[in-house]
Amino acid sequence: MPHPQEDLYISLDLLHDRPSAVTATLTGTPTHTVRALLALHGFEPLDATTLVMARIDREEAHYADQAARALRDQGATVDITSLLQEEIDTEWTWANYPMPWCSREEIREVSNDAQQLYDDIRSGRLIIHAHADDGWTIVAVGTYRDGPSIHLHGENHLRVEAGQYDNPATAIAEFERLYGDAVRPGPAPATDTEREAEQARTPSSPEAVAEPPTNTADSAETDADRTDDHETLLNDFLEAHGTWEKWRTWSDDATHVVHESLVLRAEFVHEAEPSDTQWKIAAYESPVGERRWHATATTAVPVEIMRVLLDSLDSTDAAEISTGSEIAETTIRQATRPLSDAGWEPALDGRFIRWQAPGDHSGGVQFDAFAANAQQSGLTAWTFWRDGTSGRPGWALRFSPRTAATVLQDVALEMADCPSEPRASTGSQSRLRTASPTAPPQAAAPARTR
Repeated sequence: MPHPQEDLYISLDLLHDRPSAVTATLTGTPTHTVRALLALHGFEPLDATTLVMARIDREEAHYADQAARALRDQGATVDITSLLQEEIDTEWTWANYPMPWCSREEIREVSNDAQQLYDDIRSGRLIIHAHADDGWTIVAVGTYRDGPSIHLHGENHLRVEAGQYDNPATAIAEFERLYGDAVRPGPAPATDTEREAEQARTPSSPEAVAEPPTNTADSAETDADRTDDHETLLNDFLEAHGTWEKWRTWSDDATHVVHESLVLRAEFVHEAEPSDTQWKIAAYESPVGERRWHATATTAVPVEIMRVLLDSLDSTDAAEISTGSEIAETTIRQATRPLSDAGWEPALDGRFIRWQAPGDHSGGVQFDAFAANAQQSGLTAWTFWRDGTSGRPGWALRFSPRTAATVLQDVALEMADCPSEPRASTGSQSRLRTASPTAPPQAAAPARTR
């Protein structure tokens, strides 16, 4: 087998927009052997020099390590970034895994089988005729273009083949007998995990993400009004809270405000593009210490939501807020107590716990157990959103692991009190309540050992 040319250099790294996905950046002249090996291990072209691997079982780091070994065996120079190497060296397991008797390697085998089914469906090799909700999960019936018909059970990394039939007619008839009125034609809507994987594999060019404008003049006016409202909020906050002051920076594009303790800081981007990050909040262990937690808010986050968040930062001792809270069952209960009180029911979906507004499900809160226990503090553990899904929201407020539970609870209360429209501000008084006696689903966070 030919060896790659000596000038070829391959860098493997985590994808910024989806931290579990892995990119392979090629420098030099790649051979057909190199591209074939990368494709064999799940990499797909993103552009002329970059390939990406985005799986639904979150095992990209494991398969990236296998790809690196195979490439090095062929004489290629492969570099693995420190962040990716940390993920490769970290052992983790799924929260509340339904097959607890499986070893870690057996779980990986089950997940890889689910990945293969997903790839077969995506490539068109497996045609899905119908699907149904059996009350617990999604089931489906399909036929391979070059093989048998099958029944499927489950979603994402838990999708398995539940039965095999000689022909489509028999498979569909049995499927309709089993699930009756719940049967719907065609494949089920894509899950959040599948959408995230697809987004990771999509080039981030303006042409790829552009959407037809509805009314340019109205949109521009709305964006300008929204920015003005947030500018007013920033000025009102500084006027009402003397412990915070502006700090000059090298650029006039953003305003930085800092608490007198120097451990709490905020950045406001004056001319952020629609749906971009406009607010950044950061908490540090000391004025010159490492960052403990952070938050980001997009331009469309309602002003009253942001007002509650800013007020919450100044509602108690700065050191307590900046220290934050370690992820634990009691922390999750404390942070989401207002949602439970308002009738928002938690639902467990693999690594996620989601609370959605009763009725129209117009908004929600998501806790990512994998991100919460990852060694990278930059991941998003909590997402508050409205109008859409947590993966593609109308607006989103995101918090990293270790965010202070009191801050999360204040924002959750604002969300729960009026799910459709923000209510009037109630000032900076902390809304901390006693922990709910009813906990969210057990084993919300995957156990990770080093």
